[in-house]
Amino acid sequence: FEVAKTGDSRIGFVGFPSVGKSTLLSNLAGVYSEVAAYEFTTLTTVPGCIKYKGAKIQLLDLPGIIEGAKDGKGRGRQVIAVARTANLIFIVLDVLKPLGHKKIIEQELEGFGIRLNKTPPNIIFKKKEKGGINMQAIVPQSEMDLDLVKTILAEYRIHNADIVFKCDATSDEFIDVVEGNRTYIPCIYLLNKIDQISIEELDIICKIPHTVPISAHHKWNYDSLLEKMWDYLALVRIYTKPKGQLPDYEAPVVLQAGKSTVEDFCNKIHKTIIKELKYALVWGSSVKHQPQRVGKDHVLDDEDVIQIVKKV
Repeated sequence: FEVAKTGDSRIGFVGFPSVGKSTLLSNLAGVYSEVAAYEFTTLTTVPGCIKYKGAKIQLLDLPGIIEGAKDGKGRGRQVIAVARTANLIFIVLDVLKPLGHKKIIEQELEGFGIRLNKTPPNIIFKKKEKGGINMQAIVPQSEMDLDLVKTILAEYRIHNADIVFKCDATSDEFIDVVEGNRTYIPCIYLLNKIDQISIEELDIICKIPHTVPISAHHKWNYDSLLEKMWDYLALVRIYTKPKGQLPDYEAPVVLQAGKSTVEDFCNKIHKTIIKELKYALVWGSSVKHQPQRVGKDHVLDDEDVIQIVKKV
């Protein structure tokens, strides 16, 4: 049921049975995932891979989720466990079926510790051996106070901890930080089968945030789907330049945004390089001068060109 991670980034397709996940995958990636008009056609994970803007992106067609999946109904746990490892989740919805489906899928994923389109709350939480509970609030809190914090931590049998709130947090966000096993994944809702509704309805539907209306069968609106996917993945492409030659624009090294320092770049190629790194020369939008000498902590931007200079 598990799939080896290939490519630079990985996207999971989540949705109810028979909403067109397999059609979408086979049209995007050219992989044949079995398609039929009955529910539960796909039984295990089907991987596919597309190249987009030089990055290899792995697409996973997951089996349909039903209500109660997080409690293990219909192989639901394995499905969601694979979805947790993705960098982006596509929730495929049928336009004709109600928006209640969107709520159910969100609940199933939330119940498994996946937070969609959220950033981790800015709360610092440290357990310690003794000294009771210390709470600092840098921003005025509308909901959390010391008593509430103590009550929540008592549930987890934690009686000694330091907590610093750097944002106005809710109790749910605080619990997420205490449990510490939450994954924050961006997500795009794909409204499939738009060939079966009127244009007026389509205009209303387009106003929902994070959505892309498509028709998997007729291959409508795939370009804006891929554009939006690229925005949400936030990948950084780095081109390499051997000494005395032109940069290689064919095969970029692809890093995740937020993990795009020179050190991350070196580790992506081979972990011995960082030990031999003297400095790097960078051309592009992340530096003032073209080229500029930088150290291992310099953060690279998309489509920078880099040349590594080793110690002799």
